[in-house]
Amino acid sequence: MKIHEFQAKEILRQAGVAVPRSIVAKTPEEASAAYTELGGSIAVVKAQIHAGGRGKGTVKDNADQRGVQLVKSAEEAAAVAKGLLGKELVTIQTGPEGKVVNQVLVEEGCDIKRELYLGIVLDRAAKLPVLMMSSEGGTEIEEVAAHTPEKIFKEHFNPALGPQSFQIRKLCKKLDISGPAARSAEKFIKGLCKVYVETDCALAEINPLVITGDGGMIALDCKMTFDENAMFRHKDIAELRDLSEEEPAEVRAGNTGLSYVKLDGNIGCLVNGAGLAMSTMDIIKLHGGEPANFLDVGGGANVDQVTEAFSILLDDKNVKAVLVNIFGGIMRCTTIANALLEAYKKLDFNVPLVVRLEGTEVEQGRQLLADSGIDIIIADGLTDAAKKVVATVA
Repeated sequence: MKIHEFQAKEILRQAGVAVPRSIVAKTPEEASAAYTELGGSIAVVKAQIHAGGRGKGTVKDNADQRGVQLVKSAEEAAAVAKGLLGKELVTIQTGPEGKVVNQVLVEEGCDIKRELYLGIVLDRAAKLPVLMMSSEGGTEIEEVAAHTPEKIFKEHFNPALGPQSFQIRKLCKKLDISGPAARSAEKFIKGLCKVYVETDCALAEINPLVITGDGGMIALDCKMTFDENAMFRHKDIAELRDLSEEEPAEVRAGNTGLSYVKLDGNIGCLVNGAGLAMSTMDIIKLHGGEPANFLDVGGGANVDQVTEAFSILLDDKNVKAVLVNIFGGIMRCTTIANALLEAYKKLDFNVPLVVRLEGTEVEQGRQLLADSGIDIIIADGLTDAAKKVVATVA
């Protein structure tokens, strides 16, 4: 689960981790008032969307309007906010369609002496969270990893204990951080790691992490994502979810108990089991097709869920054919066949449908489909299914 920058910074602020003063604005007038309230000579107006690269991002139809912009007056803050609010901001992470900016963050200026990168993720191989720091603040960490990996320094830490002081000193030495800045690093890093563990973060990223003129350390930006499976422990964080930033079909699927991720292809996939769904997408691509989605109906899907799954697939205007790939282990093939036929009757099914069934009661399930009188393409095996569905959209 993703949250906005201003929400992440509020979590850090409450935990005692240093962040700049800032105010959220949803209108140009609110942005102007926010600048005045902050009281400095400069401020930054930042688009709030669930995507990185906002500083280099531009508004559609207005390449001069950046997603993050320095302002020096209340009037300028209002003008920048007007140029962002309600507009589509295109960044390296949004794709060409961009994301609509519904709110901006007006943040006080900062005395920047140096910019660093700081991130925490789970290292699944080590089974520990890993703290990563780099001198390349303000640059996407993927670029640093690709071109100058030697500039990324890592320290794993025990989540129950947090990073130890000697580990932070090692990182400071490698990054040439000393004096007051090193003392600030101790408090900042330990505080951030504590937040990461206690809130069940999947990612906590500060980019850039700024060292100020007086040696303080402050989060100039903050990105946090959370383990959705742990949100029952964090009702306050779960309430920060912004559904307007998410793909509507994915939200709709989640409300029905389906696992769905929209992709860019034209072959819809309805599969039971995450591993089988991944294999299905792979074999479609192997035979020259492009999957339109990942959709796992799970092992116990009922008629309503299958109907909703088909409805979600058919509402995607890019979908030109649908492949149903079911392995009947927990779910019997007769159950999925009956659910499929019921769904077909309820929906306007205007694209080719290829079905591959295997497992418990497979012969009976195939016979139900064959006797239905519905125009369904039956496949014998996964390779045959992939070839047939790709052929329908060729």
